[in-house]
Amino acid sequence: MNIVEASFKESAQSIEDSPSPDVAEIAFLGRSNVGKSSLLNSLTQRKGLAKSSSTPGKTQLINYFDVRFKDRENKEVDDRYARFVDLPGFGYARVSKSIKKDWHRNLTEFLEKRPSLQIFVHLIDSRHVDLEIDKSVDEFLHHIKRGDQLIIDVFTKTDKLKQADLHKLRAKNPEGIFISNLKKRGIEKLESAIATYLFGENAPVLPEIENENGYEEFID
Repeated sequence: MNIVEASFKESAQSIEDSPSPDVAEIAFLGRSNVGKSSLLNSLTQRKGLAKSSSTPGKTQLINYFDVRFKDRENKEVDDRYARFVDLPGFGYARVSKSIKKDWHRNLTEFLEKRPSLQIFVHLIDSRHVDLEIDKSVDEFLHHIKRGDQLIIDVFTKTDKLKQADLHKLRAKNPEGIFISNLKKRGIEKLESAIATYLFGENAPVLPEIENENGYEEFID
C-alpha cells in the first residue's frame, strides 16, 4: 500500500476540539527542528503540506492530515484511509511557563486518551541520540502504550552523519528507521511500516468507543 493522496483536515488545540476519532491515526512527535514537517511532506509527496515554523517551538497546534493509501499492484483491493497527526515540537519553546504547562498537559492527555491513535512515530535527530528529553518521551510512550499500538523510532538527518557513525547507530537501534529527507532515504521503508501495521493481515482493530463528545478514554 502506498500513499497516493494527502490533504490538510484541520487544526486543534487539544483533544476536546479534535476531529472525531473515526479513522486510524499516526502521531508524529519529536523535538523542535528535528525535521518533522520535511518528513511529512516527503511521505505524502506533497511539498508544503506540513509547514515548518521559522521559530523552533512556536507552533502549538495539533494538525491533522487525511491520507489515502492505494495498492498499486492489486487494483481489486479497496483504497484505505488513515490520518496523520502532526504534534507540536517539544523543547525550545519561547513561550511563558503557564502556556507551556497548558500545552504539555494537552499533549499528554491527547497521547494517553485518543482512542484512534495506532502508531507513535518518535523522531530523533541522529546527531543527538542521547538527549534526556528524547529518553523521557520514549519512556512515556512505552508507559502509556496500549496493546494495539506501535512505536516507531525514526532517526532523522542521517545524511549529516559519517558512514561509520551511521553504521554504529544502526547496530545500536536495529528496529529503527533511518531517514534522510535530503536524499529521500528511508521514506519508503517508513511508509511500508505504517501501511503494513494498519492494513496488513495482523492489523489492529480500531476501538469503537465514543461518547457525546466524540471520544472516550480507551479501556483495555
